[in-house]
Amino acid sequence: MTTPGGFRDRRDEGLLTLIGELPELVRNLVVAEVNAAKAWAARTGKDAGMVALWFVLALFFLFWLIPALGAFAIIGLSSWMPAWLASLILVVIGIVLIAVCALIGYARVRRMQKTETPVVAVRKDTRMVKDVIDR
Repeated sequence: MTTPGGFRDRRDEGLLTLIGELPELVRNLVVAEVNAAKAWAARTGKDAGMVALWFVLALFFLFWLIPALGAFAIIGLSSWMPAWLASLILVVIGIVLIAVCALIGYARVRRMQKTETPVVAVRKDTRMVKDVIDR
């Protein structure tokens, strides 16, 4: 018989049956925790790679901002406005691009920090087992 939560009703089983199933239950718990740790490591590695990608992209824009786009834009804009204003416009556009890329990377780091680590999951499981034992 199963309960509404999907667990077996163990009230009618004998002590030896429950003790006999204990190694299997512990094994299942360990396997589940190892699988959760693998999934967490894969997810964290992927997120770290994406963070690195966004920061590299931000550095790419920072590196090429002054020499490539700078000269072209300043010369082009200086035909309609003073050269100092053309330079200022270009710097503001570059700062906005750098800030957007860096903020996307920072948002990924914050999202990565909010995920539950395997250590925290094991602590929760240990607390749950201790609570059941103490009853």
